Amino acid sequence: MDLNLLRALDALLQENSVTRAAERLGTSPAAASRTLARLRRAVGDPLLVRAGQGMVPTPRAVELREEVGALLRGFDDVLRPGAGFDPVHLQRTFTVQTTDLLLVRLAGTLTDRIKAEAPHVDVVFLPEALEGGPALRQGRVDVELGVLGHLDPEIRTRRLTQLTLVGVARSGHPLFDRRIDARRFAAADHIGISRLGKRLGPIDRALAELGLRRRLAAVVPSHTSALMLARDSDLVALTLADWLPGTLSALGLRTFPIPLDLAPLDLGMAWHPRNGADPGHRWFRDHLAAAVLAPSGAGDDSSRGA
Repeated sequence: MDLNLLRALDALLQENSVTRAAERLGTSPAAASRTLARLRRAVGDPLLVRAGQGMVPTPRAVELREEVGALLRGFDDVLRPGAGFDPVHLQRTFTVQTTDLLLVRLAGTLTDRIKAEAPHVDVVFLPEALEGGPALRQGRVDVELGVLGHLDPEIRTRRLTQLTLVGVARSGHPLFDRRIDARRFAAADHIGISRLGKRLGPIDRALAELGLRRRLAAVVPSHTSALMLARDSDLVALTLADWLPGTLSALGLRTFPIPLDLAPLDLGMAWHPRNGADPGHRWFRDHLAAAVLAPSGAGDDSSRGA
């Protein structure tokens, strides 16, 4: 029996009327009547019989009604992305490539959200060592989160928000003795952050336009190590505005606006189109986006004991 016959059988058994079944199927009463005749021959049962002005199902039709409906719902679930998806039954590990600065703010919120809905889902966070490569295409990374660039042409992206860079130094740093302008900012010794050891970036280009140059006294591979170094020295580092304020305060650090004309950072996430319609992957991406846009404490990480 083909699928169209099953759908016609379902309509006839639900409506107990050739006319109403025809309307439901978008066909004529005559065509629905011919289909009922085919179904009677296939099943070996009248299915619907006359009772006054209407029709009533036979005992066999009553038996078939729920079975056919369930069969069609199951078939639709196979073909329709997300139909019947329930994260509580999901057993899967998702990999997210991101910086440590984003990770420490988002990981707690993300894992709490996931645990509440999908207790068998785990998250593996990977450093940006795979950035700029085919990791998404190869399936080694599920989602890349950060300032996106060097992506394969087929990669899908979603813009999440914009972030502003600020300077950060220990609370007793001489910079805070008076107003921090571009010249005083450039005169301080700085910490560069680059996993590849790069020394120049947007800060340096903006300073060069003003005829200024800063000294990078140290280059470290992560934001976390930069904050630790700034805590224990007179070096100036960079971080994100309103990001981990409780942690910075606990470390004895203080932020300040960078006195340069800098564009905000566009934060987004990227994934391979093979996962675009997958209900589990889409569910995970939605939770990751929500963790970025509304992390716990609404911008104050003190609620996590940081």
